[in-house]
Amino acid sequence: MIPRRTLLTASTGIATPAAATAPSSPRPRPGARTPDVEALHLAPARDQVAALCRREISSRDLLEQYLRHIAQVNPHVNAIVTLDADAARAAADRADRHLAETGQPLGPLHGLPMTVKDALETEGMRTTSGSPDLSGHVPDRDADAVALLRAAGAVLVGKTNVPVMCQDIQTSNPLFGKTDNPYDVTRTAGGSSGGAAAAVATGLTRLEVGSDLAGSLRLPAAYCGVHALRTSRGAVPVVPTRGHIPRLPGWATSSDMVTLGPMARTADDLDLLLDVLVAPAPADRSGWTITLPAPAKSELAQYRVGVWADDAHCRVDAATRALLDRVSTLLRSVGASVDDATRPVDFAGSNTLFQRLLFATGSATATDSAFAADVAAAERTPADDPAGLFLRSRTMRHRDWCVADEARQQLRAAWARYFADHDVLITPAAPTAAVPDQTGTPAPQRFITVDGVQRPFFDQTSWVNLASLVGLPSVVVPADRTADGLPLAVQIIGPYLADRTLVAMAKQLARHLPGPDRPPARTA
Repeated sequence: MIPRRTLLTASTGIATPAAATAPSSPRPRPGARTPDVEALHLAPARDQVAALCRREISSRDLLEQYLRHIAQVNPHVNAIVTLDADAARAAADRADRHLAETGQPLGPLHGLPMTVKDALETEGMRTTSGSPDLSGHVPDRDADAVALLRAAGAVLVGKTNVPVMCQDIQTSNPLFGKTDNPYDVTRTAGGSSGGAAAAVATGLTRLEVGSDLAGSLRLPAAYCGVHALRTSRGAVPVVPTRGHIPRLPGWATSSDMVTLGPMARTADDLDLLLDVLVAPAPADRSGWTITLPAPAKSELAQYRVGVWADDAHCRVDAATRALLDRVSTLLRSVGASVDDATRPVDFAGSNTLFQRLLFATGSATATDSAFAADVAAAERTPADDPAGLFLRSRTMRHRDWCVADEARQQLRAAWARYFADHDVLITPAAPTAAVPDQTGTPAPQRFITVDGVQRPFFDQTSWVNLASLVGLPSVVVPADRTADGLPLAVQIIGPYLADRTLVAMAKQLARHLPGPDRPPARTA
């Protein structure tokens, strides 16, 4: 095992960012304060890019601010696990030269240092997905989403930690150890984008790209007090997913439920990164474009809001229920229409169908021998055995999958009917704030505690999986804190392709919500 807290340097450089068509230098946002250039790395990403394009600071100088901050803070959270400072410096210098020679930015992320989740293949930079089997994997090609970042002018500094092959909802692996929650080291940062969430929360990066199948983007965001958007997914995702591991290096396909999306400290920065990431896969770009609709409403008072604060199938704790009550009261006070009685789907049925399709898609990368063993085990396991759902779903026949997929399409139709009368639905992001880390406990023995009652460990993701199953966009918004100072968050779900509506509402809602305090690890 590579020692925890160790930063690793990739063996080759970062590829030259491709020039992209971009607007002239961004102007300051109305009402925005002039950022402190000496600590610009802690300002919103949009302000950093504006300062870079106005030449108030060079990309190289901004990068050096980040590198100093990473050296000071990262040992306290272990969020960044591979750091390639030399290649980042070369990329920053290229961005500075390009601006000096042409007067034009490379793109909407011109010269902005940022990190990338270690599940996304990055040309010239080690990409392991936390797996010892990939400890030496240095891709010769970027994941499609990473290529979009480079084309937009981003300077890639390093990779953030994940559980092995992204297959856990807390973040630890034999290569790099555990990522700590920046608010409480005894709590989990969540997973699988736990390193990304901890890095954003502590200012090691302002932007990250996370992946989300079973809440892997949104659960860590909720636990670490940052914003994250699971983007829409229909027959194809609106953000291309090729190059995302755990589909093995070289695979052209990805899970039928996985999406990629932005993570940021503010909802406004989500918007910045969303503009960069939404694009067809490269093979489709000669004939297809993706244009997400503009936000449906401009003021909170105009929204028709559904609120699903609790459910018998997945009870939330008192602090979370109180948070949803406060949000409902807030929305009513500003004049929004609030419906807390209508439900779009049956929670239990939706969650069971999600689990079946999750277990099925997870079998794709199993070895032939391992899958054969699962088939044999499924045949001798009674249907009412606790392992029956997993084994029978993982090894289902194609006809059974088609039937399950039809049930999914029927759920999508039910959600569409709901959104004919509601603009958004607000739910808990999780049953509780960040739970105790259980890295050293075997998965079958893990549990969470909700108001003193032990519950299954994976109940943590049940609320976010309402959207995962049917490909709906969903944003997590930091909304308050517990008595112990842990972040609390809400989830906002919207209709298919309403990603911009969700980000717009998150911006408006955030103005009225306290959010979490600055994490102790940020200033360690």
